[in-house]
Amino acid sequence: MLNFDVKRKAELIEISADGKKAFYVDAANSQKIMAFLQSDPANLKKFKTALQLILNHRAPRDLYDKENFEKGCEHVTAIKLFKGKKNPRIYCQQFTDGESERFVIIGIELLEKKKSQKLTAAEKSIIRRVAQYEYDLTQTS
Repeated sequence: MLNFDVKRKAELIEISADGKKAFYVDAANSQKIMAFLQSDPANLKKFKTALQLILNHRAPRDLYDKENFEKGCEHVTAIKLFKGKKNPRIYCQQFTDGESERFVIIGIELLEKKKSQKLTAAEKSIIRRVAQYEYDLTQTS
C-alpha cells in the first residue's frame, strides 16, 4: 500500500506591514472559522485586533500563546479571543517558511468554548492533530 502524505492548503489572510509575518487560515476549516468570527461583530472585532497585534510582534500572552504541553507540540499556538467568557480559541501552527523565509501562522482549528483552565483530553487531541499537519503555501492564481 502506498502512503502519500498530502499537504494541506491554507488561504492567505494578511501579511504584516514589514513583510516578515503572514497569517493564513486552513482551507478545509476556513468556512467554519470565518462563520464563527462573522456570527458576532464582537468576535470579528476582537479577531482583527488580535491579528494586528500578532502581525506587528506585539501580542500579549493572554491573547496569543504557545500550547506546548508535550514534545511535538512546540509550534502549536492559540489565539484566545475572550478569556473568561465563552473562551473561544483558534488553534494555530507557527513556523518559518523555507521558501519565503517569512514567519507563518496558520489558523487551523476552532474551539468555540474552552470550559476549564487545564487542557482537557479533547483539547489535547486537537493540539496533537494541529501539530501534525503539513502545508503547501504556494499561491495559485
